[in-house]
Amino acid sequence: MLEHYLHIEFDPERTLQDQVREHLVDLILSGCLPVDKALPSSRRLASMLGISRNTVVLIYESLVDNGFIESRPRKGYFVTNTYQVSEAIGTKTVHADSSTSLNWHQRFKKHPSDQPNIVKPNNWLGFEYPFIYGQVQHEFFPLEQWRDCARKSMSGRWNKYWINDLVDSDDPMLIEQLRTRLLPRRGIYAEPNEIIITIGTQNSLYLLANLLCNRDTRVGLEDPGFRDAHNIFAQFDTDLHLQPVDEDGIIVDERLQACDYLYVTPSHQVPTGAELSEERRQALLEMASAHDVVIIEDDYDAEINMQKTPKPALKARDTENRVIYIGSMSKSISPGLRMGFMVADEELISEVRSLRRLMYRHPPVNNQRQVALFLSLGYYDTYLRKIRELNASKLERMASAIDRHLPEMKTTEITSGATSVWLSAPPGVDTEAVSWAAAKNSILIEPGAVHFSQPEPPNHYFRLGFSAIANHKIEPGIQALKRTFDAFL
Repeated sequence: MLEHYLHIEFDPERTLQDQVREHLVDLILSGCLPVDKALPSSRRLASMLGISRNTVVLIYESLVDNGFIESRPRKGYFVTNTYQVSEAIGTKTVHADSSTSLNWHQRFKKHPSDQPNIVKPNNWLGFEYPFIYGQVQHEFFPLEQWRDCARKSMSGRWNKYWINDLVDSDDPMLIEQLRTRLLPRRGIYAEPNEIIITIGTQNSLYLLANLLCNRDTRVGLEDPGFRDAHNIFAQFDTDLHLQPVDEDGIIVDERLQACDYLYVTPSHQVPTGAELSEERRQALLEMASAHDVVIIEDDYDAEINMQKTPKPALKARDTENRVIYIGSMSKSISPGLRMGFMVADEELISEVRSLRRLMYRHPPVNNQRQVALFLSLGYYDTYLRKIRELNASKLERMASAIDRHLPEMKTTEITSGATSVWLSAPPGVDTEAVSWAAAKNSILIEPGAVHFSQPEPPNHYFRLGFSAIANHKIEPGIQALKRTFDAFL
């Protein structure tokens, strides 16, 4: 009987000790191992699993230390009575009666699942040519330095701090690193009470929309633009105005004057990658001041900008506190980190903080402290230099490959510091269909229609990200993509 339960399919990427311990704990907690029968001896279990006896001895000793099993002289190891599963707990599965079950669909006041969204497959790592945006090459992430920060955050000096709940506050060390290291690079100088930590850009936008918007609020959005921003503001029944963009970013004209808020991505327009021109930056700030418009600046991809002299943020020129600046550490450190921040007038930040407390109080303090150490020890700057050099090389190779294989699909000269390229297939070519055909050949691209908010969006645009694909894969990937397009042309 025990032989059946103690069979393990080992994962070569994990330690044997961790996997065996995890399996035994799972069997104990699920009640599969009886408390009145001895576990296999260390020698027998090692033979059953094909592993070292010393490994089993260490596992048994750790389970004794943690109270899962106990050693009885001359009898062996037994599961402690603490983990005896009560027979009173039934195991019968209860199936809902479809005729009487709740109709949840009728109860929903909002249906966010009905909104169009960017679709990114979970198995994108398995694609030969992943031209996906917003992901990174895992092999370049500085794991050793990240582990060092984790170890330091768990040391006696720090662990007493992050174990505690900060209620509605943030890690002061992280706030100080943002205030003195990151924000000045964008020309922004802020006080600690003008900064709040969030769980990424989308969370910052949701907090703002929740606090500032209703059906009487008019919000201007770029079109094409960041789909999640459109969906978030739409959730609050906001009156949305769609403003066109071109190779110089959002077009600044009288149509924006009636907006209460204007969401823009001036550093790298989403999804085209266009940089807002100097003339339009000035015009935008003057228009906002003259017509009492608040600007929400999403400094998209700013930290990994490959330009030698990138333009300062709009917030750097803000003399009236009418620019709300939102940034993210997800693109520059790790997409899975989900760490963002917002910089704005103290009164607004205070109200956002109160709203955030109702939602999740604050982002995990251990994550905040680990990021703060990653910044303070200089690991972030070293990693950033490496990523910028890598992306610059990839961008050069992307531009060269597109010039050779897809020259007629370029929308602008590929000189931006963004980590993606916005392209246009000939009219009549549906890039949604092309993306499905490309996926069959292990090529991952992003159809562009989802970025347009108009009722009948153009379907011949598409975006190619290059931060996740290996450098040597770019040329053959674009060449393979050309063959896919040829079938449609």
